[in-house]
This record gives sequence, structure tokens and C-alpha cells, in this order.
Amino acid sequence: MKMTNVNKAMSAYGAAIGRSQANVPTAAAPALAPRFESLVRAELQGTGEALRNSEAKAVEGLSGQASLQQVVEAVTEAELSLQKVTAVRDRVISAYQEIMRMPI
Repeated sequence: MKMTNVNKAMSAYGAAIGRSQANVPTAAAPALAPRFESLVRAELQGTGEALRNSEAKAVEGLSGQASLQQVVEAVTEAELSLQKVTAVRDRVISAYQEIMRMPI
């Protein structure tokens, strides 16, 4: 997945949230609650960082600068992070499909 696609998706999420919040009075939204967009953005950035770290550790492992355990730990962390993001994406898509099936 290219970062430009992630940025486009985040912009689309942000625009959708902005449109939905334009119709909601400000008193209804808690002041200290984090926005969904910021949570998703943080997870995507963390996943990207984990993937880059695992690639770097794999290269270090091939050159003999990192142990096999360090490489496996980095790859496992990246895999778990990617699985988490994929699960959230699947849930968002499922929720969207449920909303679209609702009668108007």
C-alpha cells in the first residue's frame, strides 16, 4: 500500500467526519474524546513504522548485524500491527454496508 493512498483515504475520512460534525451541535460531542480520524491516522502511521522497522531488521539480519530473534520479533510486530489495521478496515466496511442496507 502506498502512502499516497493512505493519505487520500485519511483525507476522505476527514472530509466525511467534517460533514457529519457540521450537522451536530458542539455540546453533543465530548471535548476530550479523540477523533476517529486521529486514531486511525496514528494506527496507520504506527503500522507503517513497524513495517519499515521489520524491513530494516531483515536487512540487518541478512548482513549479520541483527540476531534471528530480533528479526523475528520485528516481523511479528509488523504482522500483528497489519492484522489490527486490516481488522479495523474490515469492521468499518461492514458497518458502512449495514448502514447502506438500512431502509430510509
